[in-house]
Formats: sequence, structure tokens, C-alpha cells
Amino acid sequence: MYMTLDVQTDFEIKSLSDLPKFKQLMENLKMKINKSQLAREMGVDRRTVEKYLNGFTPKETKEKTSILDEYYEIIAVLLSVESKQVFYYRRVLWQYLKDNHDLECGASTFRRYISKTPEFAAYFNEKVRIPVPKGTARFETQPGQQAQFDWKESILFETKNGEKVEVNVAAIVLGYSRFRVFMLTLQKTQDVLCSFLTEAFEKIGGVPKELVTDNPKTIMDIARTEFSPGKVNNRFAEFAKNFNFKVRPCIAGRPRTKGKVETQMKFIDEIHAYQGQLTLEELYQFIEKLMNRLNQSFHQGSGKIPVFALEQEKSSLLPLPAEKIRNFYRIKHKLVQVNTSSMISYQANQYSVPTKYIGKKVGLQIHDNQLWIYYNMECIVQHPISNRKLNIRETDYQETLRISAPHYPDIETLAKNNLKAIGEVYDT
Repeated sequence: MYMTLDVQTDFEIKSLSDLPKFKQLMENLKMKINKSQLAREMGVDRRTVEKYLNGFTPKETKEKTSILDEYYEIIAVLLSVESKQVFYYRRVLWQYLKDNHDLECGASTFRRYISKTPEFAAYFNEKVRIPVPKGTARFETQPGQQAQFDWKESILFETKNGEKVEVNVAAIVLGYSRFRVFMLTLQKTQDVLCSFLTEAFEKIGGVPKELVTDNPKTIMDIARTEFSPGKVNNRFAEFAKNFNFKVRPCIAGRPRTKGKVETQMKFIDEIHAYQGQLTLEELYQFIEKLMNRLNQSFHQGSGKIPVFALEQEKSSLLPLPAEKIRNFYRIKHKLVQVNTSSMISYQANQYSVPTKYIGKKVGLQIHDNQLWIYYNMECIVQHPISNRKLNIRETDYQETLRISAPHYPDIETLAKNNLKAIGEVYDT
């Protein structure tokens, strides 16, 4: 507002902070200030006007800096379009920064920072959320009563070396203690499943009275429905009998029946934070570390720390079967050396592998009548087990010929002819 004085002076009062100057001007002019009029025109109390006329200045509010500001560039790179890494939840990003960039702040502080930073908040708002089913009743079980099993299936993972592999994570959680066991696998066969459960029960230190599961073919011949109890396949029924637990399949299409293990899937999604960052072997180690971290952390739902609650639950678990039975279901792993012909021996027969593994030691696993050959946790070849002396893949043999006859003009034809002749000799 403008104050027009008797002398030729206009003074504009824009805010309360202009009042000290106005007072000085009026004193120089030896004029009296009408504080009531000022208060009415400025819409404030008369005492407020008087306070500012006497030189009151409010304290300047400084914009607070966050301890997370120094992480801004790191977060921006991780959440950029160019990044291969994926963070489905703020919690996963927080944990990644703690593990890899020495972040020291609480999860709630971190969530607030992300929410107040528009470009970061937008990243998480765009992520697809799986809707939580309504009307799901919460339930608890007695110690030793129940475990729930599930797969996190077909996760496409890019390794540090740029290779793309499809992996799975088997997960089991005890209903009372919430103790989890995770294992990264390349297959979801019945042999792998039984081997995993065997190792999981050994790690837990006993067997629950019942196992809640979905209806995969590795467990069920006929899925359970609202109108049918379903049918457990003979081999898994025998496995359950040997370990003395009851199989409790969910009604098909109602996975929330095993909600305790379903909630573990969002933790396993942390895998995507390491896309392009780890070798396959390091990914195995990461899953192990993730499992241990969760088992040593406070569980919001149960109010327990799983690793301690397991000690209370162990006495209620059923005993493990004899070691002979457990060994029957365990997948055997044997180390062998690749010879100069790029072959390995198994039960007096030979099987081919790519030439880059010549002279190296590879691991053999036998399950589902297949020979799985691994190098550093990566499955490099799969052969059906046979009675033939030589089992050679054409691509492996072509690689061998390119080493032994690098100048031959038509390696593919030579490989076909040689393999045909080998077959005629060894298949008779």
C-alpha cells in the first residue's frame, strides 16, 4: 500500500519488514504513526505492527539439506533409462545402496526422500504393482505344523559377461517361525525339487507335518479344485511318505492360500537390482546372502526374528529320515576334467562339451535321466544319458574340427560325414 504524506513523498509498504524504514521516515518528518490504521490496512494485529516498527526481524529459515543429497547422482544413474538394473520397490533400492554404497539412513527416511524428489518418485509410480487380493483371512499355525513352498519362476537375468540366462528360485518358509530357505536353480524338474526339499529340511533341522504348495506337474497329476481334492503324483507321494509330511495343495487359482511364501517373492525381486552386475556364481551367493539377511531380520507379521524363532520351533518338527533315504533324493555332483577331444567321461561313455572348456574341470549332475554339465554354476551342456560310447553334439564337433583343421574349406560337411562314420562304428 502507499502512504501519501503532507510533503511530496510517497512511501510504499509492501510487507511488515518495510515498517522500520517507514518509522525512520516518519520520525525524520516529525510525524506521528497511526498504528491502528496500519494494522487494519495490513490485516494484522496492532501489536504486530508495533513489534515490527520497533525493529523486529523474523529468523531466516534455511532450507534443510538431506544426508541423501550426496547420493543423488548415484540414484539418478541407477534409475536412469540406460541402466539394466531394475528396482521394483523403494526398499530394494535402499538395501542396494546400503550393501554397495555405504548408505547409512533408515528405510523411512529414504522413502521420504524419494517421494519428495519428483524424478525419483515418478520412477516407482510407473512400476506395475500386483494387486493384493481382498478378503484374505490371516491365519497362524502352531510350531512344526506347516511349511509353504513355491517357485519364483523363469527370471531372465543378464550376467556381468552379458550372457542372458533363465533362472528360478525355490522357496520354502515355515509357518510359525517364518524361517526361509531359498535356492537358485536352472531347472524346475522333480529331481531338483526333491533335492531342494531334502536340503531345506536338513537346514531347518526337521520336517513340518504338512507342506502347502501349488499344483505343478512335479507334485500333482491332477490339480486340486473346489470340487476335487486332486491327485499327488506317485513319485512325490513316495517322497512325502519317506519324509512323513502331508501334501496340502492349494485350490487351483488361489495362490493366496500360501500367502506366507507368496510374500517372499517381492524380496526375491531384489535379483533385478543386480542385472548385469553379477556372474551366475555370484548370483547363487547373492540368493544365499538374501536368505540369511531375511532370517536375521525382524518379521513385521510374526513379531519374531526367524533365526531365533526357529530354535523354538525345532522341537515340534518331525525328525529327519535316515541319511540313506536323504542321500537317495540328493542330486549328486561330481567334478571331471574335459579331455583334449573336448569330451568328458561318465559311466565309461563319453559326452561332448564346447571346446573352450578343454582342460578345465566341470561338474556333473544326473537327474531326470539327463546328464547336466556345469562350469562355475552355469549349465553348459545337457545330454540324454545313453549306452552309446560316444555322444557328440554336432556344434561341439565342428568347433573341434576348426581347431584341428583350421584351413579346411567346408567344416560343416566334414563334421556331418565324420559323425556319420563314427555312428556307424560305435552304434553297431
